[in-house]
Amino acid sequence: MSKVKTTFFCQNCGTQFAKWQGQCNSCKEWNTIAEEIIQKQDKVAWKTESSQNNRVSKPLKIKEIDSTQEVRMNTTDSELNRVLGGGLVPGSLTLLGGEPGIGKSTLLLQISLKLPYKTLYVSGEESQKQIKMRAERITDSSDNCYILTETKTQNIFKQIEAIAPEIVIIDSIQTLHTDYIESTAGSISQIRETTAELIKFAKESNIPVILIGHITKDGNIAGPKILEHMVDTVLQFEGDRNHVYRILRSLKNRFGSTAEIGIYEMLGSGLREVHNPSEILISHKDEELSGTAIATTLEGMRPLMIEIQSLVSTAVYGTPQRSTTGYNAKRLNMILAVLEKRAGFRLGAKDVFLNVTGGISVDDPAIDLAVVAAILSSNEDIPVNKGFCFAGEVGLSGEIRPVNRVDQRIQEAEKLGFSTIFVSKYNKIALKNPGIKIELVAKIEDVASMLFG
Repeated sequence: MSKVKTTFFCQNCGTQFAKWQGQCNSCKEWNTIAEEIIQKQDKVAWKTESSQNNRVSKPLKIKEIDSTQEVRMNTTDSELNRVLGGGLVPGSLTLLGGEPGIGKSTLLLQISLKLPYKTLYVSGEESQKQIKMRAERITDSSDNCYILTETKTQNIFKQIEAIAPEIVIIDSIQTLHTDYIESTAGSISQIRETTAELIKFAKESNIPVILIGHITKDGNIAGPKILEHMVDTVLQFEGDRNHVYRILRSLKNRFGSTAEIGIYEMLGSGLREVHNPSEILISHKDEELSGTAIATTLEGMRPLMIEIQSLVSTAVYGTPQRSTTGYNAKRLNMILAVLEKRAGFRLGAKDVFLNVTGGISVDDPAIDLAVVAAILSSNEDIPVNKGFCFAGEVGLSGEIRPVNRVDQRIQEAEKLGFSTIFVSKYNKIALKNPGIKIELVAKIEDVASMLFG
């Protein structure tokens, strides 16, 4: 729909004015200025044959719809392919968000330099020379990557028509503006309109578009919430800038699972894919220390071995502290109450600190048993055997509940060289002759007696 505007014209000489006034400055006549409605000419941001033909889509029976799988585009990055569900879907719109300086632009520039497809990298934040300097640090130059510094969508579409890229990357959506909306770049209306134009382009041309989005101080994607509803995939790039590891997490994915994560290591030469996450999530130490236990967890289809660290000490102040990093604080309070009520451990007057190493947050209830082992190990000051790992959920009555996909967890523990895994006796294990000892436990007291005698 065209945008409607009003302006003021002199009825005598036709001079245009921004606002009403009594006398015309040109012809000096009085009371000849009147308000008139003017209408902006329609502008088509992206023209294709389908939009020009104005073809109307017709309803089809669901069994008549072609259900063949769309061929995905390989990004040459196994971690990104996993998070996307197998690669980029043609015509899809992907939004990548994250903290400033976390590595969003580095990740997409690195991928665009390695892609076998003709790629247009549009930047509204950096000059071509700045991007060239970063590209030289990351990898050798590519013949398939084109760099454009532009913020106006109409100019971007002209360059797309001239170059005919197979993938378009926009850095970032908050810097774009369009002729349709008369407001500053980054405003809600500009973000909504520019995204709508890019969606129309992606769907009609079948070219995938990747957007970089800024986030607010709360960690949410900046701009209207409708932005996340409009795109097909929302990815979050997480991590602490003081650490070298980064986690790519899927928050929304119309073409795959939202439970997958990708792990990268930030180096001077760019981001390195971490194919074995357990190498960064488990501390490598020679001596055994109390207060640590290894848990098996799942992120999507990927099993991970993570280290749980706990410190239990006498409370110095009147109220004991309960502090967690990477673990739900309310769940920690529940487990401490179960240990006190069901197993007889007096922890009510002690400070308890819990940490999941590697800087990741875990919601999997299967790590409860490892949390219990770490807390009791610190409380008794007796280390847990380095060859032990745990997979079990703790119930309110102190029972060890079964967890899903236990066979996959056992196989991962065996592959990494653990000697024993503690699981619930109620789990149905289908593995035949595993190369790891499986200890079946029913209650917290069983685990405590096996570990600390």
